[in-house]
Amino acid sequence: MQIPSRIVVLALAVAGLAAPASAQSLRWLTQSQESAAQYPAEIAAIEAAGAAGFDVTRNEFQVLGVNLADALRMVGTGAFDLATVQVGSAAKDDPFLEGIDLIGVSTDMASLKTAVDAYREVFNARLADKFGVKAMAIWPFGPQVFLCNSDMAGLGDLNGLKVRSFTASMSTLLEELGATPVTLSFPEVYPALQRGVASCGVTSPTSSNTGKWPEVTTHLYPLSVSGSVQSHVVNLDWLNALPEDKRAEFETLMADLETALWDLAVSTNDTAQSCSTGGSCPEGIYTGYNMTLVPVSDADKTTVAEIAATKILPEWGARCEASYEGCIAIWNDTVGAAQGVAIRAE
Repeated sequence: MQIPSRIVVLALAVAGLAAPASAQSLRWLTQSQESAAQYPAEIAAIEAAGAAGFDVTRNEFQVLGVNLADALRMVGTGAFDLATVQVGSAAKDDPFLEGIDLIGVSTDMASLKTAVDAYREVFNARLADKFGVKAMAIWPFGPQVFLCNSDMAGLGDLNGLKVRSFTASMSTLLEELGATPVTLSFPEVYPALQRGVASCGVTSPTSSNTGKWPEVTTHLYPLSVSGSVQSHVVNLDWLNALPEDKRAEFETLMADLETALWDLAVSTNDTAQSCSTGGSCPEGIYTGYNMTLVPVSDADKTTVAEIAATKILPEWGARCEASYEGCIAIWNDTVGAAQGVAIRAE
């Protein structure tokens, strides 16, 4: 029996209405493993992306054996659509990027948020121009403090030690303190501390606890020198190809992720520090340890501020200006203005 053509057309139309729209693929590369404090927030964002019609494929740097410092290039070339970036490490490709979180400039989470918001527009303009990417979420791991596997009463005890560093400005600080900076990515630090390749490391109380650093260190000095700014960056060609409604949904879920990660950096620091240093430690992702908590001196705070003003800012400004003319003026008008400091061009 021949089916009338009008019925065939109607059936096809109904089928078309019933069929789900094809999902937009999103290749997501991350450094957040299941033990990380940031993991639940990122998984929630991935689930939200799935609900919004994105087909997310999630991979971890550590599992793939990919270097974190290569994240910008991997997203820029389209190898991945999105990746988490440790800005200080990625800044080896462009000093301008480190300007968002220079050592000694923003030493608490409130001042860092001010600096990030002041730098966000120029930061993204530079990322777009040089790498073809955009930072959709910019957030910190938390206050960057010192953990050592030898007796420590203050910054003076770093003299002569090998200390883990992951940014150029952090290396400058350590050198001014008489230490030898050892550039290591986060996964490399535990074995380095264990084997004596490094005597101390710098990271947040949260990251150090979940990364089990207290197993291989004895003293925690909670003098914050920066916030270790991270970013979820996305390939601009991928972003610009999204339908308008999909792009709006994606931007919303990334903004929500940024908010969640900022809240985490602010709220979990004290808990993680307490767990690492023999204090109360609620059940959850943190482990109780009995490290020595070293009181922070005003003299050491002053030392960091002086090194930032006299060494770190001028040194960074010279490096940045050499690769990006006008860099110093841009920084002075953004982060510098927000924080009440300025770099003088030589």
